[in-house]
Amino acid sequence: MSQPAPMITKDGRFAYEAAGEPSAIPLIFLHGIGGAARAWRQQLATFGNRFRAIAWDMPGYGGSAPLTRVSIAALADALQQFIEQIGAAKPILVGHSIGGMIVQKWLVQSPGLARAVVLAQTSPAFGKADGDWQKSFIAARLGPLDRGETMQSLAPSLVKELVGDNPDPKGMELARECMAAVPEASYRAMMLALIGFDQRSTLKDISAPTLLLSGSKDNNAPAPMMAKTATYIPSAEYVELAGVGHLANLERPDAFDEALGRFVNSIATKA
Repeated sequence: MSQPAPMITKDGRFAYEAAGEPSAIPLIFLHGIGGAARAWRQQLATFGNRFRAIAWDMPGYGGSAPLTRVSIAALADALQQFIEQIGAAKPILVGHSIGGMIVQKWLVQSPGLARAVVLAQTSPAFGKADGDWQKSFIAARLGPLDRGETMQSLAPSLVKELVGDNPDPKGMELARECMAAVPEASYRAMMLALIGFDQRSTLKDISAPTLLLSGSKDNNAPAPMMAKTATYIPSAEYVELAGVGHLANLERPDAFDEALGRFVNSIATKA
């Protein structure tokens, strides 16, 4: 697979990778906490023939400058600034995990700007900041760093915990590389940004066509929860990928691309 040249916005704040004609419909991919723009390279190759496929390095990742204060709302603001910088009018947004949370917040903060959205293996809420599950989740993720581990040393075990059955070996290698390269400060800030996230009350207001994409073996964004979430969004479709954990586009890239392709191609046909 060819490697796209890293690109940078005019203001120098945001790094990204892209494929396809600049005049085509923008299809923007947002990675998760352990990801990077390069985690979407197969999708850029797959969809660059019909769309302007764009993978964003979130603030604090890759060549993107970190935010002074990290929150889902601040990340959604940064997403809108990125969209404006690259001139991506009426984009289709594909948000994975925390990327999907950022998309949900962006839909509220920048209403009417989406052509369609894909919420991939994500949740409309992380729950209460003082909830036991939330506390244990954060402690499990940040505790090893507190005890002197590094992102590089943790990457193999972190990725292994996330995946389902028979993941693609090349995808897993890329997943480990992305996880190992995440700056510790960014990983910590993104984890803490999850606390208190709750967009459940705004699901009913999502007016753009929406695809919810889950994995049957995903423990972070369980399929039953995602299926229920779909019932609250007026124009939502729900697709579950069998045997897939939390990193569908890397575990089963062909199955992910097929499900995504059916949805985005139907949107493009109506354009």
